[in-house]
Amino acid sequence: MSRRVALERKTKETHVEVALDLDGQGAFEGGTGLGFLDHMLSAFARHGHLDLTVRCQGDLHVDEHHSVEDVALTLGQAVAQATGDRAGLARFGHSYVPMDEALVRAVLDLSGRPWLVWKVPRLRERVGDLPVELAEHFWHSFAQTGQLTLHVECLYGTNQHHVLEACWKAAGRALAEAVGPSRSGGVMSTKGSLRG
Repeated sequence: MSRRVALERKTKETHVEVALDLDGQGAFEGGTGLGFLDHMLSAFARHGHLDLTVRCQGDLHVDEHHSVEDVALTLGQAVAQATGDRAGLARFGHSYVPMDEALVRAVLDLSGRPWLVWKVPRLRERVGDLPVELAEHFWHSFAQTGQLTLHVECLYGTNQHHVLEACWKAAGRALAEAVGPSRSGGVMSTKGSLRG
């Protein structure tokens, strides 16, 4: 079964195109207009073992918020479509990722119930061209349309770049585990559904 999805989201604020292959090689292409976000998406793809193309034209002259949000919403929607009814998938995934002095844990559940727990310090206002406050908003938006539960926690770390990069890498690795095959087949739920 192919787990490739291509989606487009067009509003008065942004035009986003996302192509996702959950069974890829870890390649990232495209650009969002935000260099640090591109760097994070590249890390997410590489460590999630997925191929990802993201193109975004957004109203960056207004703010970074719309571009970050709409990229995350479209990416989450792509994950939801690519995983279908989630039958045969492991459902749960987790990862610990160290990056120099920082250590981050991400735990993901393809539950059908959107939720984010974000315990990551804001050590400064920006990293490159990305406001740090938008990191949490990215993952909140991703969880909403991805129909998944995601917990991300920085256990420790003092460099904001390292902390955030470890978050994106850990989330990618947790997703890769969750979308892998289950040992028993079928839907990994006693209620028989992972769709809300």
